[in-house]
Amino acid sequence: MKIYLNGVETTVEHTELEAVLIQLGYQEVTIATAINGDFVPLSLRKNTQINEGDKLEVLAPMQGG
Repeated sequence: MKIYLNGVETTVEHTELEAVLIQLGYQEVTIATAINGDFVPLSLRKNTQINEGDKLEVLAPMQGG
């Protein structure tokens, strides 16, 4: 299935957000996620579905000031 990961078309095998993040290599990092502009908290990732063409944003915290 094709989705857009941070604006880049990406093919994923899963429809569950948590599984998609694992497939993409995000299982060991602290991130924030949003689907189509809606924030998805960590507690809801396992039960959140991604659909064809969805826009997934994955953001990592940055240090600095």
